[in-house]
Amino acid sequence: MYAVKSFCVPSLRLACTLRTHDRFIYTSHNAFGHKFTACLPSAKTREGTGRVTAVSPGVCVTLCRPHTSASAQEEHREKDSFLKWLLLLIPVTAFGLGTWQVQRRKWKLKLIEELQKRTSVEPVDLPLDPMELKALEYRRVKVRGRFDHSKELYVMPRSQVDPERESRDAGRILSSGDSGANVITPFYCSDLGVTILVNRGFVPRKKVKPETREKGQIANEVELVGIVRLTEMRKPFVPQNDIEGNHWHYRDLEAMARATGTEPIFIDADFGSTVPGGPIGGQTRITLRNEHMQYIITWYGLCAASSYLWYMKFIRRAVM
Repeated sequence: MYAVKSFCVPSLRLACTLRTHDRFIYTSHNAFGHKFTACLPSAKTREGTGRVTAVSPGVCVTLCRPHTSASAQEEHREKDSFLKWLLLLIPVTAFGLGTWQVQRRKWKLKLIEELQKRTSVEPVDLPLDPMELKALEYRRVKVRGRFDHSKELYVMPRSQVDPERESRDAGRILSSGDSGANVITPFYCSDLGVTILVNRGFVPRKKVKPETREKGQIANEVELVGIVRLTEMRKPFVPQNDIEGNHWHYRDLEAMARATGTEPIFIDADFGSTVPGGPIGGQTRITLRNEHMQYIITWYGLCAASSYLWYMKFIRRAVM
């Protein structure tokens, strides 16, 4: 037997008190509906308060489930069953999303492979038909003509495209590359009789102004090989283009064409167009964002964890 110095029964409603010789027998129900029976010495009990102090040896406490009707038990089972199947939706949904990400990853890898093939085939002559151009995005084309350096546009901030570095820095929040700009220059195609826009390539921030790279300002007629690019939609949180200040944040072909008096046709010059002192060509980024493996691990992990908890809650407890 134990000597209890202090004993408290919270939320207790006294149902009845029966005195037997020198002891009180209390029968009550607590807030959870459990039956509570206590046999206590009469000399040390405060009757009707639900609190006993300085209890001497001989305290006897019994807890048991209340007697409920068949309808109440059936209602409890129905609520438990509803909760059981409702919570099962968590692992099922997580499994479905994980499987969907597997299919998305396969699609993304196939798309990247197709884009890489497009940029490696032999160049074709640049068509002027808009529908043909749309079908040739990321295809290599060839043109011949001369640059008009007096109408340069600057897309910035930009970092130099370096596939090896980008592969090494994949997953990092900040890039280790230096910031600069892509130089967009009108190019008169002598063989087609039209002026288009050519992304000559990347220059560091200190070389953005034309007078800092006069050696690289090609004056003669040249033949270029480039990759067809289409107009670009402004992404969320990307600032609007500052046309007056010649500070462009995304590729808006219609606005660029109006600002320079050219056709809304745009190509990225390849690396072979690079000349000493001029922009670095080959600034076509074809490494699409591919984070599907992280999503796969996340969703399948959530499925496994929630499935285990559901099993422990509803299956194992029912067996025990």
